[in-house]
Amino acid sequence: MKNFGIIGVAGYIAPRHLKAIKETGNNLVVALDKSDTVGIMDSHFPDCSFYTEFERFDRFVEKIKNTDRKY
Repeated sequence: MKNFGIIGVAGYIAPRHLKAIKETGNNLVVALDKSDTVGIMDSHFPDCSFYTEFERFDRFVEKIKNTDRKY
């Protein structure tokens, strides 16, 4: 299982990406979009961290990289 992060999760093609991540047995850990209307993400990955500000998204990704926590 691989962990993914996605930028632009409310975009036109994002539902296809979410479906592909789910169908291949992988996990979406973090997502970013300026719009917070991304209900489709919750149906596939309810535990995914979601951000509307890039700085917070980036901080979360750096924290994941610098810890031993497994997602």
